[in-house]
Amino acid sequence: MRILIVKLGSIGDIVHTLPALAALRAAMPQAEISWVVERRSSEILRDNPLLDRLIEVDTKALRRGLMSGETLRAPRQQLRRLRASAFDLALDFQGLLKSASIARLSGARRIFGYSRPGLREPASALLLSRTIAVPRQTHVIRKSLLLLQGALGIPVPEDLSFPISTTPADDAEAVAAVENTSGKYAILNPGGGWPTKLWSVERFGKLADLLWANYGISSLVTYGPGELELAEAVRQSSVSGKAVPVSLSLKAFYALARKASVYVGGDTGPTHIAVAAGAPIVGLFGPTEWWRNGSPRAEDICVERTDIDCRVDCHRRSCSKWICMDIEVGHVMDAIDRRIGSHKKAQKFYD
Repeated sequence: MRILIVKLGSIGDIVHTLPALAALRAAMPQAEISWVVERRSSEILRDNPLLDRLIEVDTKALRRGLMSGETLRAPRQQLRRLRASAFDLALDFQGLLKSASIARLSGARRIFGYSRPGLREPASALLLSRTIAVPRQTHVIRKSLLLLQGALGIPVPEDLSFPISTTPADDAEAVAAVENTSGKYAILNPGGGWPTKLWSVERFGKLADLLWANYGISSLVTYGPGELELAEAVRQSSVSGKAVPVSLSLKAFYALARKASVYVGGDTGPTHIAVAAGAPIVGLFGPTEWWRNGSPRAEDICVERTDIDCRVDCHRRSCSKWICMDIEVGHVMDAIDRRIGSHKKAQKFYD
């Protein structure tokens, strides 16, 4: 059977769909599995041993070509790659018009997706062959697994697997980042995509000082494109000098997170990669929901404002009030203590 997974981006969305890929491959080892993804989000999927083909597309260029009617070379090549296999079915895990359109353009005989309440753009249901209903308020990882179960009868696994492959170069990049930490480090990620997801850089700096004072742990302040200024502000806010900005490729970041003492960050791609890597997580969530996007592990902790009345179905990228991320450093440190153990026990471990 030839199966096409449609999950175009973002990085976090792709990571959340990896357990469905693992379950699909375990249940159907002989299937030919392809994944179509936006080129800008494809790094985390490259060289994945569970995939037979990775199809990278630029949906903006493809849409321009289709709407204009021009036989542009790039869109034509993308369509040729997309239609190279005679897909028996496509699984639209994205729930958007563009993802359903991509599934339709692939020529797949059957296209499975969510029923209208589970779609981000309900009109995309018109392009699906069959829809699968999932309960409201379902974590996005379980939501993907329920789509897989409804489409192919594959049971939802008890243990989640996040297949991400790293190369020796990725591992070496991670090792270089921890060179001056004696192997004991926390990862602090101040970025967040939306301004409303950001925690104060000054508080991140104070948190780095507390991690050093209480646990003897250095902090690696990770940043992506366009986030250097944030990371530098965290470094300047730390008086201990133990907050060190580092920028890594996504797979090197995954390798780094595998050995972190704790990870602290908001609802953003690196947080979801850190979850996949098995790092102890303390999440800082404001306009989005931990139950939906956060770690599925019971031992990981979310620090959020539950004493305010404006967080229901918020998802605002801008806000004049913006109090949901006004979280005191002490609350975050308390969560870290609970996640990785009391100061006394941790100090004994690290000595």
